[in-house]
Amino acid sequence: MATETPQPGPPQPAVLVDSSKPLRIILEQGAARGLARFGRWLLFTILGISLIMNFDFLSSKMAFEDEDGVVERYHSLSKDAHDKIAIIDVEGAILHSDGFVKKQIDRARKDETVKAVVLRVDSPGGTVTGSDYLYHHLQELVADRKIPMVVSMASVAASGGYYIAMAAGDKEHSIYAEPTTWTGSIGVIIPHYDLSSLLTRWDIADDSISSHPLKQMGSLTHQVSKEEREEERAILKGLVDDSFGRFKEIVLKSRSALRNNPEWQADVFTGRIFAADQAKARGLVDDLGYIEDAIDQAVTQAGLSKSRVKVVKYTKHAGLFDALLSAEIRSGAAPASLKADLAALVDLTTPRAFYLCSWAPALGSAAGH
Repeated sequence: MATETPQPGPPQPAVLVDSSKPLRIILEQGAARGLARFGRWLLFTILGISLIMNFDFLSSKMAFEDEDGVVERYHSLSKDAHDKIAIIDVEGAILHSDGFVKKQIDRARKDETVKAVVLRVDSPGGTVTGSDYLYHHLQELVADRKIPMVVSMASVAASGGYYIAMAAGDKEHSIYAEPTTWTGSIGVIIPHYDLSSLLTRWDIADDSISSHPLKQMGSLTHQVSKEEREEERAILKGLVDDSFGRFKEIVLKSRSALRNNPEWQADVFTGRIFAADQAKARGLVDDLGYIEDAIDQAVTQAGLSKSRVKVVKYTKHAGLFDALLSAEIRSGAAPASLKADLAALVDLTTPRAFYLCSWAPALGSAAGH
């Protein structure tokens, strides 16, 4: 039996070491090459960041004309038309009066090509002041520009969300609710919690010094007598009733069918929430339909043609850095200091009256409204 003779493989390259150079010099040369690679990586990184920042800046200049952070986007109908119907979005809790909603109102007000507005509401409400502020400026937009406004309610348009819908005015087919919309919740609440007994069990005392006992009215931690507590509650109830009176006045001014039906009023002014069909049966909304139906009605009320008008909506300008930062915050990778600060803490503990529909304590704040 023949035995196979192993065939020699290809010759391996010899590792050459310059014996004339000390080992230290060889190591230093390797380290220098490593530093050079790091320097090139750092340079490319800096150049990349610079390109992103410049692209971000240029895109922001190209995206909108004004320095208001509002970007106009095409939504529907005739893309090349001159005349516009503007969608103004109110989304989330209304806790600030000078946020993005106000910027949308200002943009529509300045644009002479906007011939009608669709107010898209998806909000459980918010503070009394924030809701009234937006209602006021929406009314001014309609009055100054003499253009119609049609409301389109999304998943929820309750309390302060319903309050601002009254800016559409008292006219037929002005408020549309989707079949699954929850609305109503016409009422006022001042959230309050008494933690004084809990702190007593922990041997903690509120030793605040005030100019008058009522200065601490509504305090979470200050112990008061039964008489003082009743006085505080009477004062706070007066504030609630005053705000509630304005809410009812606003609603009755804009809802003639409800204004002429005391039986409906006795039901809707309890603060309860209604499904869309229930709200329509009580005069709170005019029609059941989607945003497309509201747009069609806005076209009709403005005397326009669907083939000669385009629908636009406003969005916030967000650069690439903003998008990356937003992704970090959503993932939890961003530091907590980006999510909360001292101002937020002060806002958290400030007593407020709310036009709000919520089963959770009104403890947070939402940005942009």
